[in-house]
Amino acid sequence: MEFVGILVVLILIIVLITIFLSFVPLGLWISAVSAGVKVRIFSLIGMRMRRVKADRIIGPLIKAQKAGMNVNANQLESHLLSGGHVDNVVDALIAAHRANLDLSFERAAAIDLAGRNVFEAVKMSVTPKIIETPWISAVAIDGIEVRVIAKVTVRANLARLVGGAGEETIIARVGEGIVTTVGSSQNHKSVLENPDSISRTVLSKGLDNGTAFEILSIDIADVDIGRNIGANLQIQQAEADKQIAQAKAEERRATAIAKAEEMRAEVERMKAKVIEAEAQVPMAMAEALKSGNLGVMDYYKLQNVQSDTAMRENVAKTDLTKILQKQEQNKKKT
Repeated sequence: MEFVGILVVLILIIVLITIFLSFVPLGLWISAVSAGVKVRIFSLIGMRMRRVKADRIIGPLIKAQKAGMNVNANQLESHLLSGGHVDNVVDALIAAHRANLDLSFERAAAIDLAGRNVFEAVKMSVTPKIIETPWISAVAIDGIEVRVIAKVTVRANLARLVGGAGEETIIARVGEGIVTTVGSSQNHKSVLENPDSISRTVLSKGLDNGTAFEILSIDIADVDIGRNIGANLQIQQAEADKQIAQAKAEERRATAIAKAEEMRAEVERMKAKVIEAEAQVPMAMAEALKSGNLGVMDYYKLQNVQSDTAMRENVAKTDLTKILQKQEQNKKKT
């Protein structure tokens, strides 16, 4: 019975030790102490109770202490609970310290919580990055299109990284500066002869204001000649003027046709009135003969005059026809 009691006590001790070791990260505490990092065991227990993975705090803390950074466990735990990346922040602080950059833990944490990779930002601040723009089309005053590719050398500005604009803004501003510079050039030849004038003019505009970067240089990588925009515009303008003139001519033609139709209708109305009047002449002559106002001899004289007039008209028409035929024959001979 005494042996069984001792065995039960040993089992209870083993169970209690197992529960203690599973609840208390003793291994991490030993690692921290051996690395010279002062961490109390009760602090690790508090992390476990707050459901914070202690290894995500102790590992970066050891790394920071070994690098000579003044960072404590409370700062790292607070940043982790805020949803930050503790490893990135510590790596960024170490890189900035080695490069003699002024970067505090609060700023690094703010950059990380803003959604930017703070470690990559520090690397870019130490080693500048080259941003290449796509083909940018601009038109000089002489109407010739100039296509330009620029390489923009930038480095991260840690002071403006939170709230600063990104690479897309840099590319857009550089493109706008190139378009403005080429557009103010008298001709495309001056652009081809001095492409560095574009980079100097664009660089002097302070395009990095309000961005997360500092522009170090703008280099023109390639310049190409595109279309003759001015000539194309003139051709399009001439075609538009031609269409307008044709439309106006068609309008005038339609107006003339309408007036001609109106005059033809008026002539027809006049002819109708003449025919109507001529139809009334025999009745009037009969009435004149009946009333004695017109004698028989007068009537015969009127008939003779009409016959002579008709004969003269026929002779004139015949002579005119002969003259026209003769002229046509002479034209054919010549």
